[in-house]
Amino acid sequence: MSVLDQLPTVSEKRMAVRVTPDARRQIAAGHPWIFNESITSISHRGVVGDLAVIFDNDRNFVAIGLWDPGSPIRIRVLHHGKPATIDSAFWQQRIAAAVERRGSLGGDGSDTNGYRVLNGENDGFPGLVLDRYADTLVLKMYSPVWIPHLGQLTRVIDEQFKPDSVVLRLARTMADQRLHGLTEGMALLGEVPTEPVLFTEHGLTFEADVVHGQKTGHFLDQRENRALVGSMSAGMRVLDVFSATGGFGVYAAAGGATRVTSVDQSEPTLAVAERNFAHNASLPNVRHCEHDSMVGDAYEVMDRLIQRRKHYDIVVVDPPAFAQRKSNIDRALHAYGQLTQRAVQLVRTDGLLVQASCSSRIEADQFYATVRGSAQRAGYDLVEVRRTGHAIDHPVTFAQGGYLKALFARVIPLEH
Repeated sequence: MSVLDQLPTVSEKRMAVRVTPDARRQIAAGHPWIFNESITSISHRGVVGDLAVIFDNDRNFVAIGLWDPGSPIRIRVLHHGKPATIDSAFWQQRIAAAVERRGSLGGDGSDTNGYRVLNGENDGFPGLVLDRYADTLVLKMYSPVWIPHLGQLTRVIDEQFKPDSVVLRLARTMADQRLHGLTEGMALLGEVPTEPVLFTEHGLTFEADVVHGQKTGHFLDQRENRALVGSMSAGMRVLDVFSATGGFGVYAAAGGATRVTSVDQSEPTLAVAERNFAHNASLPNVRHCEHDSMVGDAYEVMDRLIQRRKHYDIVVVDPPAFAQRKSNIDRALHAYGQLTQRAVQLVRTDGLLVQASCSSRIEADQFYATVRGSAQRAGYDLVEVRRTGHAIDHPVTFAQGGYLKALFARVIPLEH
């Protein structure tokens, strides 16, 4: 008997929930979260993952979602509008809509088979993502509400995609939850990969550690920004700060960069970057590109490079999320500014700065203003080339669903 067969099943008794008028307006506008303070009454005490039906004061259907009594987000909304039955057919339709939203990505003839299949709330799966790496799928849960539905959902995923394996990853917030035998990195279908999984992005080959790697094994959300950097890299010297597994660097090399320097504080991560360069060594541009790595704190490494009067044609700065909570916003903006002030000193005149933020609590306008202001305080002007956001496989369907923003800008010294 598999672990999926031993999971708790969904109670047939639906919860009846009433919420405040403001919450009803938010639901009607497509917001996927109902917070505890918005609930005015419940029919009975449900358990994690129970289906909760939200009614208005006239007992008209408003929405249906998953009940989470241990979270401030008490209900994660699955559907609003007309009544719906949550069953295999519902999941099939929801997945089919997500596949259609991604167009030709990952389809027959596509040169990309590594991408996000289900982007959580934005695809109607609140608290859950599904990523594809070739024939391996990785399902990551951010909430225990999915546990009673996991067996049914996994069967639908199997029917839709026919993967070799489906690997389960669990968010850190799940560590203190009752998991009913589910464990980090286990296989829900097939076997757990014993080696990194090779996959392609725009014809380039990368490896993903789907069991232990960051996120689900790769930073899929930056794929199109990496491709944009690659298209601008012919003949360029590129500095990739917070390089992780070398995504930006490999694209730059494939685009014709003469030299790529990868900077990261993790030596094992930089070793993966080296392997990703090797995976693409059959491409003449990658083979002829010089690649070196620097292990260390990004701020300290950049300071050393400034002292050595190093300059690059392109500097990419793609740090991890700095603002995990609202109280971190000011500190995060300061950190982004400190990075900008260092980065602009490393870009040759009229060279390119690419700086990104993946902090959902930082508004795009805040981020861009911080980068521009910090550059000016360091004595440089930024001539914007492009602002970018989410790729097609990371759709944004509600206000808090977006997080990624990146600025491409030419760096010009200010005249004194």
